Amino acid sequence: MAGQGRALRAVPEHVTAGDVTALRAETQIAALRVEDWPAYGTPAWLHLDPKDPRAYAATLEAAEQHRRTEAEQRRLDDLMDNDPVGWWREITADANAYAARQGYVIAARRTAEEIRIARDNANNRPPHQLRASPGWPPIAIPGQPGRYLTHGQENTA
Repeated sequence: MAGQGRALRAVPEHVTAGDVTALRAETQIAALRVEDWPAYGTPAWLHLDPKDPRAYAATLEAAEQHRRTEAEQRRLDDLMDNDPVGWWREITADANAYAARQGYVIAARRTAEEIRIARDNANNRPPHQLRASPGWPPIAIPGQPGRYLTHGQENTA
């Protein structure tokens, strides 16, 4: 008699169609008795014989991933329409967590203004005061050819 088969088990009260679909895909893949398969749409998948159960497993996996992606997009769209603050909080949660982890690194870096001030201060140091040391030869005075500084006095050549 057509349409007769194994009786369906009771479905939990609050289960969604997506939950049932996921369970069905997992059950079908388990029934194929395959452990691994190439990703759907890859050259390895294309080279499989159409009757190879791995081709069907890859197709089921791709369909389930697509269903989950679509369901997640619908959930986020609904959240955006009904709770924009909650939606924003959710879609920025990963970025906020990353920023929190990186905060100490960012805080340790000098700002552009701090770098500019340090550079300006490095270029605007007061002139070095020449001082001759006892026992050392005379020091040529920059910008004054023929003038030398010796310990205790300045000599002109």
